[in-house]
Amino acid sequence: MRTAYISHRDCHEHDTSEGHPENARRLSAIEDQFVATGLFDVLRYYDAPSVTDEQLLRVHTPEHLEAMIAMSPASGYAKLDPDTVISPRSLTAARRAAGAAVLAVDLVMSGEMENAFCCVRPPGHHAESDRAMGFCLFNNIAVGAAHALQAHGLRKVAIVDFDVHQGNGTEEMFSEEPRVLFCSTFQHPFFPYTRMYENADNRVNVPLDATAKSGEFREAVTSRWLPALQGFAPEFVFISAGFDAHRDDEMSHVSLTDLDFRWVTEQIVQVAADSAQGRIVSVLEGGYELDSLARCVEDHVRVLMDLH
Repeated sequence: MRTAYISHRDCHEHDTSEGHPENARRLSAIEDQFVATGLFDVLRYYDAPSVTDEQLLRVHTPEHLEAMIAMSPASGYAKLDPDTVISPRSLTAARRAAGAAVLAVDLVMSGEMENAFCCVRPPGHHAESDRAMGFCLFNNIAVGAAHALQAHGLRKVAIVDFDVHQGNGTEEMFSEEPRVLFCSTFQHPFFPYTRMYENADNRVNVPLDATAKSGEFREAVTSRWLPALQGFAPEFVFISAGFDAHRDDEMSHVSLTDLDFRWVTEQIVQVAADSAQGRIVSVLEGGYELDSLARCVEDHVRVLMDLH
């Protein structure tokens, strides 16, 4: 597989303060793993561009963009909520993270690459149309999906989200959009404690109990996600790739293993092969235990590359 790896040094410059779990060491751990295993030797690297206002405004309100600019500090830190901290370079990093998803779509749609992984931060799936929250400033995956629909004229795209936290922002943005099928698993009740929309033709939410392990997760994917995805037959598949449901990650209580993340990636790849000409864009969301994060991202990308 021709797989793009899209990132930017600016994503390391988003300083969230000492001790914050969403920090630049996450990207460094992944990069170190890819160097140590030789994976960088077979990936195609691209620098993430900065997203344009037009691309952001497909999913965010003008007021949200204005607020992000106004609240960006010239020095030190600013808190957007108790969890979401920004510093002088944060907005630059967030624009790169969203721009990575746009570039990924363009690369895959042009046929230059078969799929892409965006190794970026800040993450995005909690950001709603009019507010930042949960470490997220702009909704990267939503910006990418909207770009596929509007710039490339696709009629059906799917977003699958296996982060342990509900992708409330993505869900809110596309709740009334029949061209987008959103499939999600997450621990419940748990952060972000926002409204969970009822399941519908374009939405498959599968809440998991805090005690959930491999069996419950795989059953949710097999019996709930896959029939919906196969029936929808997306032309493009997006992945909100969060790895914080791992049993070693203290950010949650769900206990998945490395093999579960490899397995779910294999299922998604098969869906894309069946109806989407293999077109996939995956964007990093959560994952805060550095060793498991690095291993699972490596496995995830190896499956995208068809390297086993």
